[in-house]
Amino acid sequence: MNAQIPKIVAEINPKNIEDTIRKLVSFGTRNTLSQQDDPNRGIGAARDWLFAEFQKAAGQSDGRMTVEKQTFEQAKGQRVPQPTMLTNVVATLKGTQPESVNRVYVVSGHYDSMCSSPTDAKCDAPGANDDASGTAAVLEMARVMAKYKFDATIVFMAVPGEEQGLLGATYFAEQAKKTNMDIEGMFTNDIVGNSLGGNGVRDARTVRVFSEGIPSNETEREAATRRSVGGENDSQSRQLARFVKEIGERYLPSMKVWLIYRRDRYGRGGDHQPFLERGFSAVRFTEPNENYQHQHQNVRTENGVKFGDLPEFVDFSYVANVARVNAAALAALASGPARPKTVTFPTSLSNDTPIKWDANKEPDLAGYEIVWRDTTAPLWTNAQPIGNVLTFTMKGMSKDNYFFGVRAIDKDGNRSPVSYPRPLPRPPRTNQTTSTEPGTSPLE
Repeated sequence: MNAQIPKIVAEINPKNIEDTIRKLVSFGTRNTLSQQDDPNRGIGAARDWLFAEFQKAAGQSDGRMTVEKQTFEQAKGQRVPQPTMLTNVVATLKGTQPESVNRVYVVSGHYDSMCSSPTDAKCDAPGANDDASGTAAVLEMARVMAKYKFDATIVFMAVPGEEQGLLGATYFAEQAKKTNMDIEGMFTNDIVGNSLGGNGVRDARTVRVFSEGIPSNETEREAATRRSVGGENDSQSRQLARFVKEIGERYLPSMKVWLIYRRDRYGRGGDHQPFLERGFSAVRFTEPNENYQHQHQNVRTENGVKFGDLPEFVDFSYVANVARVNAAALAALASGPARPKTVTFPTSLSNDTPIKWDANKEPDLAGYEIVWRDTTAPLWTNAQPIGNVLTFTMKGMSKDNYFFGVRAIDKDGNRSPVSYPRPLPRPPRTNQTTSTEPGTSPLE
């Protein structure tokens, strides 16, 4: 086990999370279109307070964490009636290993809120659960993790404009794509504060993690390959989700990480989506049973029922546990090696399965593992250490019958997420046929 992770998990404080949520609620509204120059009310006040709090966290980092306001003009749109300046608050904890410092993991929450109408900038919109809870989790992670060292870089950020169409996250993801930022994984925490659902079920020991199967940015050629060899359940986002479950439940066994194999809740979206659309692996954390009386509602009481996203409906200890699952997974990702790249199968027909990959660059790399599972299994069920080699053959195990993957391991035992193999490009066609059946190709 990574000796640093239990310390990080233990230091996350529910009282700090409660204080952050109540402070964000105190700004009255954090609607993206609300005032930006009032020190006590509106999204500008929330932005400036968050910036100051991230700066306090950075003070513990010996200069490794820097904090910036990433400000941009959002053009007029369906939920933005006039051009509006928006600001992402971004705290970057720089990695310490030269070979890994450019490998980045991002964790976010959105600090904007809304009433029933996303363009009502005047109403009180406390947004305690949606999404002060996720923002508080991210801030608490930054406070705790700033004083620890990691091989790779972690970005903690609070973004606006989620309720207007994922605007802050889209801007960050687009800039990351333009600058070729190597984002190996992105977590968004959105609605992670309520352990009592609208269905009457109380569950303080489960968090849902949503991950897409078919990549949002998949090309037609990639789709054709996927259809021919399988892999609908093996996107890199799925591997990231499996990693979160493995690590989260290892270091916080009281919490169940419930993997949901879809991009988001039915017909809905979140701030991981712009990252997925630009080719980054990303997942969403959300409570297991939502209460829609406390989402996107004007604060009011009707027939004895209280509506509105208020702090009294938030379970602060539950938010802390979600933050602990996040932090454990982030620390494991940033402490460990990168996932192996260019993992391939040959296209030749055989009952053995040779697998090849490119070498990792980390100086503390120990080697690799082959993992596999039945094609109907949701999680990796078997693993075999194979040493520091770049090819390995699974004897007597056909790639037709199992799903395989490769992950890297460092000398401290930290593992990367799994990389799923793809077939090598087909060799050029010749006039000679190798098929034994009319009308079939050598790959069939």
